[in-house]
Amino acid sequence: MATDTEADPLSLAERGRLAALRATESLAALVGLTGADDEHGAYFAAKRDWRRLRGKELAARPPEDGLPGAEIVVEGVPFHVHGVTHAGTDAERSFLREHVARFLDAGATVYCEQGIRQLYFGDFDPVCEMDDYTWAMHRCRELGSSFHVDGVPGTGVDALVEDVSSLASEFRATAFSLIERNADVYGERFAAALGDVASAFLQSHENLGTGTDYASFAASRRAARDPTRLGELQRYYERSFLPQPVEREWLRRHDPELEVVTHARNERMADYAVYHADDDGPVHLVVGAAHQPGIRYYLEQHRDGERALDGFEPV
Repeated sequence: MATDTEADPLSLAERGRLAALRATESLAALVGLTGADDEHGAYFAAKRDWRRLRGKELAARPPEDGLPGAEIVVEGVPFHVHGVTHAGTDAERSFLREHVARFLDAGATVYCEQGIRQLYFGDFDPVCEMDDYTWAMHRCRELGSSFHVDGVPGTGVDALVEDVSSLASEFRATAFSLIERNADVYGERFAAALGDVASAFLQSHENLGTGTDYASFAASRRAARDPTRLGELQRYYERSFLPQPVEREWLRRHDPELEVVTHARNERMADYAVYHADDDGPVHLVVGAAHQPGIRYYLEQHRDGERALDGFEPV
């Protein structure tokens, strides 16, 4: 018979270390926790510890049936956050529509990230769009920047996506695609190692804050082709992102606008769902997998009474 110690994938010291990292709310706090010389070094050191410890913790959990997601109960209302890809493949579309139809038939409310609805649920009237992209564009205008404003090619969501893209990201995607397409030739382990090397050369500080590397690229491609692997993609981002206040501070220092259109939207989507929720049934949020850990973080803050909706207004 297994003891409690044997059943826990983490040692007592590792569990304490993970709890300390989970409670961290600033880069400055990471310096003392990691013993690094500065906040830059502390961020990298904390990432290494977090990835290793969260990886062990998550690996011990059994895989979920159906559409995987995190569940957080706020004032008696269960919120389920499902992370998906933005690939728009037929396989993922069919998979998501099947599960969302079941949620709706059971009386649940379904919200989704604005870009996700048009990819997968354009004719599902009960599936509601949140105003996360719209809100982000308003926030960028308030920052006084020329980025993400009217007058650039495209409109609405298309304009936002085009602006976030760059030549560097296109080159990185091309390199990652070449490696991933040849994984059958190299073998997945060698391809992953080659992808890590490419990530090290092509990754910027901003990429670190948004989880943009070969591992996320390959996991997203696999999940888009085979949606039963969405759980793997979700666990990747759970291992990659430190608590939201830390990731947001890091990204805000390097690219304030990118912080608005990425992690800040996690806060917005969590607040939006809580603001509109009622007591009639569960709420399901279908969002890009990179948003899932952050949305869960803010829902947990609502659950624990550490966050309120003061000043929230729909756009």
